[in-house]
Amino acid sequence: MYGDLRILTGNANKPLAQSICRNIGCELTEALCTTFSDGESRVDINSSVRGDDVFVIQPTCAPVDLHLMQLCLMMDALKRASASRITAVIPYYGYARQDRKASPRAPISAKLVADFISTAGANRVVTVDLHAGQIQGFFNCPVDNLYASSVLLEAVLNHGLQPEEIVVVSPDAGGVERARAFAKRIGAPLAIIDKRRDRPNQASATHVIGNVKDKVAVLVDDMIDTAGTLCAAGDVLVREGAREVIACASHGVLSGPAIERINNSAFSAIYLTDTIPLHGKMEVCPKIRIVSIAELLAKTIHNIHTGLSVSALF
Repeated sequence: MYGDLRILTGNANKPLAQSICRNIGCELTEALCTTFSDGESRVDINSSVRGDDVFVIQPTCAPVDLHLMQLCLMMDALKRASASRITAVIPYYGYARQDRKASPRAPISAKLVADFISTAGANRVVTVDLHAGQIQGFFNCPVDNLYASSVLLEAVLNHGLQPEEIVVVSPDAGGVERARAFAKRIGAPLAIIDKRRDRPNQASATHVIGNVKDKVAVLVDDMIDTAGTLCAAGDVLVREGAREVIACASHGVLSGPAIERINNSAFSAIYLTDTIPLHGKMEVCPKIRIVSIAELLAKTIHNIHTGLSVSALF
């Protein structure tokens, strides 16, 4: 139906794009992504893409606005170069936490960003573990919201744990569905932390709903930003009798004091995928372990390109 497969990337996470290409067995199409002296983004595609099926791999991680603009400019360039289909592969979707009006005069930023991406030329979007699943409805094109639970689950079991000694923990009520699905796959019980958030990036964990005594508590979340919620949850789990505490999350944002907090936390290990490049943070935080999402994204790209089922990968 479509022409040759082409994979491009901006500057957000080139190692992930290169790993995806290795899994597929193709070369990364070169594209120039730089800035002018005044900070304006500049994009130039270095080869013909006329009639091709193009996938642009670009998480909108920090600096978020720069990487979002690169993504939009690349898709606009591809559209004007007559690409047959453009798929935006956004492993980490920035602005996802602003998915509703939290105050009377606040924007719905996740919707606005979806409009940017659609207007720029995306015919399809692939992402991983959206902070809120309903963001899929913000787009006027097909959206494949993949789950990193399969690769994280394998990493947790390779930690040397048996399912009967694990209790899966949701860090708050909003993450119960994610944690329940994780627990169901390994046949482990579920616990929930009662969390109260006073202001953005600050939360306090109060107590645990469920039994974690003498268990290995595996805290499951979609992202770790400043790690305040994560570390408070770890302290509560230890206080409630957990013999070991580990965590896994799809996106390691790790901003502000996150690394310092994790180093001083009760966690023995924290598993993160490579949707966001961690730029040497493993060296300063030995508790962080990286598992790659590249194979899952490579299979998704292959199936979309060849017209095979994507739902089979869920």
